[in-house]
Amino acid sequence: MSLLEHLDAWDRSLFLAINGLHSSFSDAVMSQVSEPLTWIPVYLLLLFLLKQRFGWNGLAWSVPVIALMVLCSDSGSVVLFKNTVQRLRPSHVEALNGSIHLLTDDKGEILRGGSFGFVSSHASNHFAIAVFMIGVLHGSLRGLAPVLIGWAVVIGYSRIYLGMHYPGDVLVGALYGALIGWSFALLHTGVMMRIQRLG
Repeated sequence: MSLLEHLDAWDRSLFLAINGLHSSFSDAVMSQVSEPLTWIPVYLLLLFLLKQRFGWNGLAWSVPVIALMVLCSDSGSVVLFKNTVQRLRPSHVEALNGSIHLLTDDKGEILRGGSFGFVSSHASNHFAIAVFMIGVLHGSLRGLAPVLIGWAVVIGYSRIYLGMHYPGDVLVGALYGALIGWSFALLHTGVMMRIQRLG
């Protein structure tokens, strides 16, 4: 068995272990955790923190930078990974039918997500946001980094729990998102320094 086959087998085993921890309560919690609209108050809080740190002018520059970052993270996770690698989500793997726990919508339809799952866009987007905020607010709030990383980890975990992604999908998505987030944090820092010099 090749190294790639060993990694794939480990990935599948860990996925089945996490997905197998389901209960009605956990289903409801993980479903909400995975829903982007759930986190609107968190997004607004992060914008507030940016305003407190950089003022209104800084926030006005931060919003388009963040929007571009999320666009790069989200579209990159699809174009560079999903459409290129084309690894099926576990929810679409016939060999796993009957072995995994999937939720249903209000109409009773099984929630499977799109065909391809490598990498997790949820993981890439939220790790991008987390690392970006850590980079631009470093030193402003003690304990911010572990809270933001923990938040992104929980969202990534929810995607595995719900049967949408293998752990490897989430891990690589997290690394990709972190790289994007750090790159845009450097860009943001450069923009803020320029604004301060001009101001």
